[in-house]
Amino acid sequence: MNSTSPTIILTIFFSLTISTIYPLYKHNLNNIKYTLMLTFMISMIPLNTLLNNESELTMTLLSLITTPTENINISITLDTLSLTFIPVALFITWSITEFSIWYMSSDPNINKFIKYLIIFLIMMMVIITANNMYQLFIGWEGVGIMSFLLIGWWEARSDANTAALQAIIYNRVGDIGLILTTTWLITFSSMNMQELLIQYEATNLIPMLGLLAAAMGKSAQFTLHPWLPTAMEGPTPVSALLHSSTMVVAGVFLLIRLYPIINNSHTMKTLCLTIGATTTMFAAAAAITQHDIKKIIALSTTSQLGLMMTMIGLDQPLLAFLHMTMHSFFKALLFLCSGSFIHNLNNEQDLRMMGNLLKTMPVTSSFTIIASLSLMGMPFLSGFYSKDTIIETMTNSHVNLWALLITLIATTLSAFYSMRIILLILTGPSHTNMPPHKETKNIIFPLMRLTLASIIIGNITKLSTLQTTPMGTMPKMVKLMALTMTILGIILSKDLKQITSSLPPQNPQILNLFFNQLAFFNVPHRTMTMNMLKSSQQISTELMDLWTLENYGPKGLSKTFTHLVLLSTQQKNMIKNYMTTFTFTLFISITLAPI
Repeated sequence: MNSTSPTIILTIFFSLTISTIYPLYKHNLNNIKYTLMLTFMISMIPLNTLLNNESELTMTLLSLITTPTENINISITLDTLSLTFIPVALFITWSITEFSIWYMSSDPNINKFIKYLIIFLIMMMVIITANNMYQLFIGWEGVGIMSFLLIGWWEARSDANTAALQAIIYNRVGDIGLILTTTWLITFSSMNMQELLIQYEATNLIPMLGLLAAAMGKSAQFTLHPWLPTAMEGPTPVSALLHSSTMVVAGVFLLIRLYPIINNSHTMKTLCLTIGATTTMFAAAAAITQHDIKKIIALSTTSQLGLMMTMIGLDQPLLAFLHMTMHSFFKALLFLCSGSFIHNLNNEQDLRMMGNLLKTMPVTSSFTIIASLSLMGMPFLSGFYSKDTIIETMTNSHVNLWALLITLIATTLSAFYSMRIILLILTGPSHTNMPPHKETKNIIFPLMRLTLASIIIGNITKLSTLQTTPMGTMPKMVKLMALTMTILGIILSKDLKQITSSLPPQNPQILNLFFNQLAFFNVPHRTMTMNMLKSSQQISTELMDLWTLENYGPKGLSKTFTHLVLLSTQQKNMIKNYMTTFTFTLFISITLAPI
């Protein structure tokens, strides 16, 4: 790799940083869009060098902090992972930013919103290029803070504030794992990635579990999953950026980057496989029971992240990275298409209230169909080249049948909810009286770019010099298994819609509620807070007010004086007491009076 690559990467960082510092006004919002476009094109230069000569380059600046045991410095690593994902993140952020200028045009703080998106991107690029754990931790916390600010963008809505808090609290649980790993590495190993990965054979289970906890929190794996659907309270461009190329993929990227640490641990890989397969099927089943289009797509993201985690458990980190890259394009496209529908239907997000949009919004509808087919893994679209390969890898590996069966069920369910979106939004009777909206170039151009990427990026990757896949032989039915399960899901979705469209509304069954409430994980959020509020109220009123103050406060003190008061007064309404007191006082006064 030539020496121009570090200069190019630093130029990208510098241009993005300047674009966030420079004051924005309504008339120069497009400058940000052109800056992102230019930086994306510049970032393709080192990628081209990588394709011709696969190598790794590390650039380290002078030490910022020097200690007896560790020199802390800014160090950037440029390898296959970073040089491949930087153009992907820039391309998607460029499209989302252009879409945001139209989507958020009525927002008075649109300038700050665009700057937040750019800072979000910068923090993700810090994670991608970090060559030591300090830098990675800075980027890790940076994307967490930016997600908090962007999810709670509409701070006047209590749901948005709750969702932002939920996101950062769940991520904080995962961050404890990353802090634990970093502390262990400071004590027993090194902060530097190269030194760290050389010593991987002697790694303990403690930092591995810390890495797994961090990835589970950031990538919303099962047990730490509820924050991701709730995060849909933010604006749709935030959801698109959060779920495609930043934030949620950071957890999986962390495991891919530090994979040599967990490579020799059978326990760790088994945990990754189990958690990933469970997440894949559970999130896909939960997506079927939802009616909010953004929540369905969010749970779809969780399902795909589970697939990536499964691949890490199967000793295939580069295949997980391939799916992460492919997934970024069609997931961003799905979110932006849903945002276009929502915006043009006066913020209506319920699938059941949409319908017949294929005629009123034909271009966006076409893009939605392509993105959904790519998500299903239809042949020769981007999703096919990674998702199909993942299932083939599982069938050819020595894993238990459970993981393969769960993943195949999840594939059917993915096709089911994707087809459900297409059928409910684009076909059937219209449930709104909204006039057809003009699809302007502000929304068509970014959607078109992402659509082209969703179609051709898989073919480009297949033809690139990075992929040297040996020819594999397998039975025909095994080869067609993923496609068969996808077609089964499509047929089931279509049949179920025809059967249920004429039925009257019914109360949801327990199984439906179980998945709709995300395995009742949402219930403890409400139950715990209400019980905490009630117990706090009881403690403050009964324990403090009714007991402490009654016994030891002013009332308690007043009770101690009761007997003394009774002794010192004779006001008891008895005439003999009054006469005795009067006579006794008169006698004393006469006796003591001077003669």
